[in-house]
Amino acid sequence: MLDPKKLLDDLLGSQIPGTGSTVRDKAGQAAQMAKDNPLAAGALAAVLLGTGTGRQVTGAAIKLGGLAAIGGLAYKAYQNYKAGNEPAQAPASGEPELLPPPADTAFDPAQAPQGEAEFTLTLVRAMISAAKADGHVDDDERKKIADKLKLAGIGAEAEKFLLAELESPLDLDTLVAGAKTDAQKLELYTASRLTIDPDTRAERGYLDLLAGRLGLPDALVDHVEATVSAAKVPAGNAPNSPW
Repeated sequence: MLDPKKLLDDLLGSQIPGTGSTVRDKAGQAAQMAKDNPLAAGALAAVLLGTGTGRQVTGAAIKLGGLAAIGGLAYKAYQNYKAGNEPAQAPASGEPELLPPPADTAFDPAQAPQGEAEFTLTLVRAMISAAKADGHVDDDERKKIADKLKLAGIGAEAEKFLLAELESPLDLDTLVAGAKTDAQKLELYTASRLTIDPDTRAERGYLDLLAGRLGLPDALVDHVEATVSAAKVPAGNAPNSPW
């Protein structure tokens, strides 16, 4: 049975079995990881979400879990926006503090009107759509991912779901419709921005289009950009990373 929360954790940065590192730590060497440790499903996430990024979500997000991390970042960005604060800055040293969203807010996963599992899958779809934005997931790349998914042992349903999403054309109407509340719209954008560092016109254009379709104010988007950027560190520089 497909476990949406586990799948989201894997995509955001699950622990690689037998190591103290996350999949994002070694994003640039994901193919070698899959070869060396074929049971490390996390290696597939790095390939799936694009290996070009040089930054990763900090360990704080891994400890919280994907759903709480996305909700926490979206909530922090929203609070700063409403308070009229300056966009968040990364700390001079160490990991930035990352907390789950308060339980009594619309950002609490348990408050999802369509159910937590369904909204989690919407976030996964948002991440995959963002990963495809620069066009790097072509037919050859999909075949490579499919081959590695078979080695990963993530489960037949998860494998089938991911491959189907990779094959599917971009459908912003359905994706945007999956966010039922203003808080979920912000979380959907936050998940998409977590997936990619928009260093190409295609990626930047996709995020701008998504923000527009979600009806997010420019100033709020700026806060998400700053909050997510502050929650990332250069790949390989995460605390306790052996690389």
